[in-house]
Amino acid sequence: MQGEDTIAAPATARGTAALAIIRVSGPAAIATVASCFRGHDLQTVASHTAHFGYILTADGIEIDQVIVTVFHGPHSATGEDVVEISCHGGDFAAPLILRRVLAAGARMADPGEFTKRAFLNGKMDLAQAEAVADLIHATSSMAHRVSLAHLQGRYSDRLSRLREELLELCALVELELDFSEEDVEFADRPRLDRLLDESHGLLSDLLDSYQIGAVIRDGVRVVIGGRPNAGKSTLLNALVGRERAIVSATPGTTRDAIEAEAEIRGLRFRFVDTAGLREARDAIEAEGVRRAHRSIEQSDVLVYVYDLAGALDTEEQAFIRTAAETMPVVLVGNKSDLVGDVPSAPLADVAFFPLSARQAMADAEMLGPLLSVLHDTVAAGLSVSDASPVVMNQRHRAHLDAARGALHRAHHALHSGATGDALALDLRVALHELGAITGAITNEDVLAEIFSRFCIGK
Repeated sequence: MQGEDTIAAPATARGTAALAIIRVSGPAAIATVASCFRGHDLQTVASHTAHFGYILTADGIEIDQVIVTVFHGPHSATGEDVVEISCHGGDFAAPLILRRVLAAGARMADPGEFTKRAFLNGKMDLAQAEAVADLIHATSSMAHRVSLAHLQGRYSDRLSRLREELLELCALVELELDFSEEDVEFADRPRLDRLLDESHGLLSDLLDSYQIGAVIRDGVRVVIGGRPNAGKSTLLNALVGRERAIVSATPGTTRDAIEAEAEIRGLRFRFVDTAGLREARDAIEAEGVRRAHRSIEQSDVLVYVYDLAGALDTEEQAFIRTAAETMPVVLVGNKSDLVGDVPSAPLADVAFFPLSARQAMADAEMLGPLLSVLHDTVAAGLSVSDASPVVMNQRHRAHLDAARGALHRAHHALHSGATGDALALDLRVALHELGAITGAITNEDVLAEIFSRFCIGK
């Protein structure tokens, strides 16, 4: 299913760089670029070959020295004829070359149109196409790993194998309906029963993975809370390895939430420094305290910091216990370098780490135990060798949930003696939902929504 027209777009970001790439795809891709190119006759060269030359204006003036690579369809990324023009980077040459190609007959590609054409031409399924966008936007090594596994098709293969087995049995159940008067069974009921059990288990495992998949995709929001001057800002700076927040001996320096990011064992963590929790002395501080409470309510993990020179008062203990009912809480006793004997954990059921955030700024290894607990608190089950079962996509989650529900109803119909019509209907619903994930079943509205979120040139 080739596109009727030829599209072009930059495949690299604008700005100063050694190289930039302009991609062209479609039935007239080679002829269009050939009309702008001085070098080999691109319409006669072999596929997957690169050629040195110049892109020229319509008047024959040289725009830039380039390398043009030619790919003949269907053996190309989009399944169509594709030409990639590698030129010098920067804000001048590449835009001029793009305008020249557009003037020669191509049109500007829509967001994600190259990947959409690859999907429509059978070069990848819809889940793999979405993984392209996930890979581009990955902000941690774990997100990169999961996206790459999906792009390679391991996730799609699981769903496709399941759908093929269900489709085979569904066809036999529906065949029985054509011979209902003869009371015959074509479908192997014990096999169908086993497949429904196994399928329900697989879909449940995938759905369970979405919680951690969302963490991989969005990162872990860790709010650093505590009384004024407990060392929250210093701890934030130590955690991210730079001076992100202003540190002062004056209590109440931090008035608004300050965010910074760091990667811990493959996961992206978003640390948020907040205003000190106390009775406010003016309207501005009151607003800072209010925002601090709101940040804590929206966090995935709370790191509560207090000064080891003092002790947690009853109000703080009550606050920590209340927070621990809805989220993981880690207690940090700060300024250990200023006290003699470090006290034991003040709360038996809350993880406790004594340290000196000031010293940790110079010696990051001091943060090792704290970072390990932060990672392990949210990353249970992430140490698997195969990242393909992790679901990060909300659209996939909705279809998987609907498919699991249909399989549950089919299992009930099988064991309750319901008619074959009811069983076949539920199997068809499951097949539809699974097919919607991989693109075996889709429509233009769904495709338009998915690919509109892609960048132009991909």
